[in-house]
Amino acid sequence: MTLHAGLVARRAGGLWRGALIEGGSGWGKSDLAVRLLAQGWRLVADDRVQVWSSGGRLFGRAPEPLGGLLEVRGTGVIPVASLLFAELVLAVKAETTPERWPEPRFRVLADVTIPSLALNLLEASAPTKLTVAFERAAAAADRARLGDPKR
Repeated sequence: MTLHAGLVARRAGGLWRGALIEGGSGWGKSDLAVRLLAQGWRLVADDRVQVWSSGGRLFGRAPEPLGGLLEVRGTGVIPVASLLFAELVLAVKAETTPERWPEPRFRVLADVTIPSLALNLLEASAPTKLTVAFERAAAAADRARLGDPKR
């Protein structure tokens, strides 16, 4: 399946793990990706993400013509060093005013459930909030992969 989203990744548990960033046009998906890249994250896909499951895990990559390209609003589309694919461990949904104390959320894609985070993508703190949620999600994915019952 192909989603209107971005995908950024970083190393966690020895693997490239990713955060899927979903939202409408102009909501700040690429803007957030640019800020995350400045903090050491890597681009997997911008604007469109092909998602599939394998072995109970979820993966994403850029469609062929979009690989290695990132739209920087006001600048244009630029080439960026990117990864071919990454395991998805977190879904981020753009919202203007996320709840202060939300109940845990989840996103089901290709019959795989992953944690979800509602986030105002244009907030200055968005990269930090995403990183905190990502670290928790990656640790949970490691526990699940290794069969730890404390998931």
